[in-house]
Formats: sequence, C-alpha cells, structure tokens
Amino acid sequence: MKNFMDRDFLLDTDTAKKLFFDYAEKMPICDYHCHLSPKEIYENKPYENISEIWLSGDHYKWRAMRSCGIDERYCTGDATPREKFEKFAYALQYCIGNPLYHWAHIELQRYFGIDTPLSAKTADDIFDRANKAMAEGDFRPQSLIANSNVKIVCTTDDPIDSLEYHKLLSQQDLPFRVLPSFRPDKALNINLDGFEDYIRALGDAAGIEIKHYGDVVKALCARADYFNEVGCKVSDQAFEYVPYREADEDELNKIFRKAMKGERPKQKDADKYRTAVMLELGKKYQELGWAMEIHIGALRNNNTAMFNKLGADVGFDSVGDCEIAKPLSAFLNALNVNGNLPKTILFNLNDKDNTVLATMLGNFQSSETQSKIQFGPAWWFLDTMDGMTAQMKSLGNLGVLGKFVGMETDSRSFTSYGRHEYFRRILCALIGSWVEEGKYANDEEILGEIIEGICYNNAINYFEF
Repeated sequence: MKNFMDRDFLLDTDTAKKLFFDYAEKMPICDYHCHLSPKEIYENKPYENISEIWLSGDHYKWRAMRSCGIDERYCTGDATPREKFEKFAYALQYCIGNPLYHWAHIELQRYFGIDTPLSAKTADDIFDRANKAMAEGDFRPQSLIANSNVKIVCTTDDPIDSLEYHKLLSQQDLPFRVLPSFRPDKALNINLDGFEDYIRALGDAAGIEIKHYGDVVKALCARADYFNEVGCKVSDQAFEYVPYREADEDELNKIFRKAMKGERPKQKDADKYRTAVMLELGKKYQELGWAMEIHIGALRNNNTAMFNKLGADVGFDSVGDCEIAKPLSAFLNALNVNGNLPKTILFNLNDKDNTVLATMLGNFQSSETQSKIQFGPAWWFLDTMDGMTAQMKSLGNLGVLGKFVGMETDSRSFTSYGRHEYFRRILCALIGSWVEEGKYANDEEILGEIIEGICYNNAINYFEF
C-alpha cells in the first residue's frame, strides 16, 4: 500500500517523477484567470484563522457540506470559525474521489506543514495547529501569492470598475504582477433583471450617454482602452452557449430600447444583441492584442429560494447541456473572415463537448500566434483528476498538447495555488505513462520543454505578459 499523499503522490512511473521534480515543480505560476480580490491583495491584511482562508466564499466546500446535510448556518451563516471548520472536516472525510479532498490536503501540507489526514476526529487538533502556524508565519495575501511562486495574477473585473487597487498595486515593489481582466457579462445579459441600471452605470463610467445599441459598444470599447492602459491582456465572457444570430442595426436598437424600458427580450432577440456586441468586442480585443476567454456551459442560479436568500456564486450552479458547435463555429468564423478574430481560449463545462472544442481549434489557427485558438484547461466541475486527464487527452488526440497554455485557478482563495501542483502531477503522470509505454520518444530535452511550457512558459508567451 502506498503512503497517503506522499512525495510521489500520483506519480506512478519513474518518468513521471523525473518530469515533475526536475521540470514541473520548479516552474512559476501564471494565474491568467482567477477571482481573487485586488482590494484584499492591496490591503494585505492577515487572516485570523484557517476557516477565514478556507471557508469564506468557497462554494466548492459549501456544496460538499450541504450534500452531507449540514445546515446553511455552518456554510454561509453565523457559526463560529471552529464550528464551521469542524463541519467541513466532517464532510470532507466522505469526499472520497472528489478533488476537494486532495486540494485540502495539499494545502494543509504546503501552507500549514500538516500531514495528518483531516476528518471529524482530527478537526479540532488540525484547527489549532493550522491557526498556530498562521500566528507564527506570514499568511497575508501578498506573502501567500509570492511564496506560491506566482508571477502573474489576472483578476476578473467589471468594465465599470475603477481599477484603483490594480493601479495602487502596480506602484508597489512586488515579486508578482496583478492585472485586470475585462468581464463584460452584465452588459451582454440584456435578458436579466438590472440590465438597464447597469447600462446607465456603464455610460457614467465611460462618459457616454447611452441611447442606442451602438452607444453600448462605444462605451465598452472606451472602457477596454482604459483597462488596456492599466495592463489588461485578457477578456473573459461566460455563456451557457455562445450565441450567434444576425440582425441589422435598426432591429438591434429596437431590442435595446425595449430592454431599457424594463421589457425582457425573448431569447432569440437577446441572442441577436449579444452576437452583435460580441462581434464588436472581438474586433476590439484583436486590435488591442488581448486574448478572449469564453467559458461555455454553466447553468446558473438553479435554486431560486437560495438565490433570493444569498445571491449568485454561492454553490447553486451546475452543468448545462446545450448544443454549442454550430453557433460557436459561426461566431468565430464571422470574426475571422474579416480579420478580427483575437487569440481565443475556449472553456467547456460539459465533457460531452471535449471533442467539439478540441476539433474547433484547428479551424481557425494562424501563424500570428502558436496555437492561437486554445482549448482551455478543465474548468469548475471538470477540474478533477478525470476531467483534467480527459481534456489533455482530447487536446493530445486532436490538437497540439505541447502548446497548451495550462492551468489557472479560477478561485477566490489565496491558498488555492495547490491546484497547480495537482494539475502538474496529473500532467506528468499522463505524459510519463505515454513515454514508459513507448507511445512517445524518451527525449528528455523536448519532454522538459513541453512540461515547462504547459506549466508556465506557453502562457507567458501567449498572453505576452
């Protein structure tokens, strides 16, 4: 029997161990998509206890706790930090097969120096030991990022954001850079409540009175220019499916005016508006040299009662099953035919779409950038051992795995960089197995280049950080 999550965790072959310890482990981290708060990074306040780091805002943990019948008071409510930690530990011991179990123990080992498995019976002791480690060490956000060997942090920011904390951070002498990412979802979601209030706020931020559809585009492009000045290199859009419906300007203005009067458009009309805005944004991203991330497949806010009580992003989202191939192809083609297709990273949340995305890439590659169109890493519900392996196998089967931009955390936690180690171990295990099975040449020079590229170098070159 192997020891629990020891030094060779997941590294089942000699080649995997060599690739990990000689190449992957030492590489810095480029976290090109996350939900860390630039305000928290700038203020750099120490955390009071492990529950504050682990359980504040982490919907992965809350979902596991709810599945074990734990009351909401211990997830998002007013229970004490110790009580919340004890309840999480109780739930974690039943999470066999869940990456949450591995992530938690990697974080305990790397950040807190604790090798003891976490369970209900060890919770109190580990809570005390972790808090002692925090009291004796430096667990402020900036130190956690720096000590994790992170060089680039791309936060997720609304176009109306002032980016004041990014500006303040750029003036500090830090061993990493914190850059904004442009997330225009609220301007695209014309069919959701609050759209008209948001558009007014967007106009105020851009200094533009928004009366027509075209004014929305002008305002977003003005804000993109502002983000670019602050160092932005990445845009990010989230869709259940990528919309593609054509419409002329008169029709778009009619749809927009109705929405600004509080009338929610039908789905097809909302898709016409989103298509038009996204085509203009894609053109702008290409002009700025940005990468366009598109996250596809989340079915959000399924539990109305809990949405009304707690709001969005608290663990009541799941995987959608829309057909995505035709509209995605039409959207990318419409940009490409006019020379407006930017560097693009496609993320899917339903693994039924792995082959769709892995083959879509080859339709629109060009000599502008190596692997200009990327198959993004396994994301959210696919961020598992099986999900990551399947994504890389699909890309290996149908594209060029060696030019993959690799992992990002997509997290709100400053200790979640252990997920990069998890990904790197899985990567090395997969490639190591192919080498030992005689499926790829045992050429250490090129293998090392591939591993270092996927772990860090490819992303740095792709985004031009």
